[in-house]
Amino acid sequence: MFTSVLIANRGEIACRIIGTLRRLGIRSVAVYTEVDAAARHVLMADEAVGVSSYLSIDEVLAAAERTGAAAIHPGYGFLAENHQFAARCEQAGVVFIGPSSEAIRVMGDKIAAKAAVGARNVPTVPGAGGPGMSDEQLIAAAEGVGYPLLIKPSAGGGGKGMHVVASADELAPALAAARREAASSFGDDTLLIERYLASPRHIEVQVMADAHGNVIHLGERDCTLQRRHQKVIEEAPSAIISAQTRERLGEAARETARSVAYSGAGTVEFIVSNDAPDEFFFMEMNTRLQVEHPVTEAITGLDLVELQLRAAAGEKLGIEQSDVVFTGHAIEARVYAEDPMARFLPTGGRVQVLREPAGAGVRVDSALLPGLRVSSDYDPMLAKVIAWAPDRDAAIALLRRSLDETAVLGVTTNLEFLQLLLALPQVAAATMDTELIGRELGSLEFARADDSVFATAALLLFAERWAASGDSLWSMPTGWRLGDPAPLRFRLAVDGRGDDAPAAHTVTVSGTPDAAIVSVDGAEPVPASVTGIDDDTVFLSVAGIGTPVVRWVSGGTASGGTVSHSIVEFARGGVTWRLRELPPERRLSADAVAVPTISSPMPGSVVAVLVASGDHVDADQPLLIVEAMKMEHVLTAPSAGIARLDTAIGDHVERGQLLATIEGVTG
Repeated sequence: MFTSVLIANRGEIACRIIGTLRRLGIRSVAVYTEVDAAARHVLMADEAVGVSSYLSIDEVLAAAERTGAAAIHPGYGFLAENHQFAARCEQAGVVFIGPSSEAIRVMGDKIAAKAAVGARNVPTVPGAGGPGMSDEQLIAAAEGVGYPLLIKPSAGGGGKGMHVVASADELAPALAAARREAASSFGDDTLLIERYLASPRHIEVQVMADAHGNVIHLGERDCTLQRRHQKVIEEAPSAIISAQTRERLGEAARETARSVAYSGAGTVEFIVSNDAPDEFFFMEMNTRLQVEHPVTEAITGLDLVELQLRAAAGEKLGIEQSDVVFTGHAIEARVYAEDPMARFLPTGGRVQVLREPAGAGVRVDSALLPGLRVSSDYDPMLAKVIAWAPDRDAAIALLRRSLDETAVLGVTTNLEFLQLLLALPQVAAATMDTELIGRELGSLEFARADDSVFATAALLLFAERWAASGDSLWSMPTGWRLGDPAPLRFRLAVDGRGDDAPAAHTVTVSGTPDAAIVSVDGAEPVPASVTGIDDDTVFLSVAGIGTPVVRWVSGGTASGGTVSHSIVEFARGGVTWRLRELPPERRLSADAVAVPTISSPMPGSVVAVLVASGDHVDADQPLLIVEAMKMEHVLTAPSAGIARLDTAIGDHVERGQLLATIEGVTG
């Protein structure tokens, strides 16, 4: 076994790999970019080396040589499926923890992969395509494939360049768009077309192989719940796969691995129709560890990273197919730094408060730390929450409860979206398909602010002001005292949550934090209280209804009883709320005009400034372009007037940061 391993990755997967290395007594070496200098994987590793990019093969290999690492684990993403990187490792005498460069090359080319597995009688989806095949040739071949069909780039993955075409008249423009996207994303515009199956399920099989010709499968995972071809929820086993089909799927996956003399961990992906769950077709093979590998580990009791290490070290698997036993059900949810109520734009910020679930059957693979700066430079996945139970219903219930107990304050996440998704009846009944999220997204009912939300925020601010005045919130005397301050009045508005112009609400709070009286917008006052539980959690009661609240409050110090522009963020009942304190209302003169503002919808970089400060602009005229995660967002003028810019090309901006104003509005 290796004495040291370099992890050529970041985030939760790097942390997860380091966990296994620690257990086996293997020294871990991390690499990091400037953005990640204080990241969790850097702090966990025994050694860490800075690089300019996780994609720099030269720098990663130099880091391995410098630290004496005998092997490199690529994780997933970045260089994990780069056959040139695997070949360079082989040439440098460093063990690549994965398959051979040739296996990666063949399986990384979807056309070559279909040919390889087809030769072994693994069923493939009817299709056509190949290097040099023109749009005209693909259009001609489409008649034999049949509609609807799916256009896929031969290189790459992640849903980029994929288009569903329902009829012949849609095909030509879709092919042109797919070629542009494939060339831009992968440097290769080779396309293939495949029959698009109705009501499809995404079923994948985990395989493990060694260099001695032993190949086993570890069962299937159901990764059907996807948004734009990106997985969101994964589970094992699949509710629609019978024991007989599982055996056939497993053998097809093993044959796929054998077709390229595979060694290490790999995943063979199949497409299955809800209408015919005993039929399956090969889609592709991922020649690496998958994001969703924990659900397989949960039902088999095996550590896939350890098996990878042993296979890469030349050891035999030591496990026969008959030794693999599946127990219970596991389901995983991916926690992303994104805002589902703003078209899933990436978010960012600093993690102010972190609560992660724990307990029997619960596992969290996470890159999060309190105080961690989450940027938009890399993939927005922050953590994975995994739940195991004896059966599927119990596993889903445990995952939902675990997500309710998760809180990430300071960074907007998709936690509420995950909870709503798991509550869909189609998920409970296991009747979902890969288009379910797209169909149901518009009907998901995200929580809307009511009086209790504003009362909670005001009480938290009130308690903070009280503590700042010298009294301890956590040892508060009860009742009214002579000299208690006058009632405080707060103006609050909810940040985000899909509201373009959130309404301000006025909340009055009097008394003491543990014996307060609160009134929202002049309504009948009700009793309320805030009692400390720990540094970040309080028990808060309003009108006799109490609940634990994880909270974070930012802002200035008390001055004359008022503080403007404070932020209060709290998680309650599985929903996170962020409210902004507004300054007291000022009476405007009759001729006063509101000044429209343009703020960044996401953290990122300003890549284009389309007007100059002082230019007259028209309503809806493009002003700036902000980029994050290779996604461009064009910001336009809300109305006509004179543009005043507060940013320039190259500036890094935060979500909600003011970028421009429009003065002298003319319409």
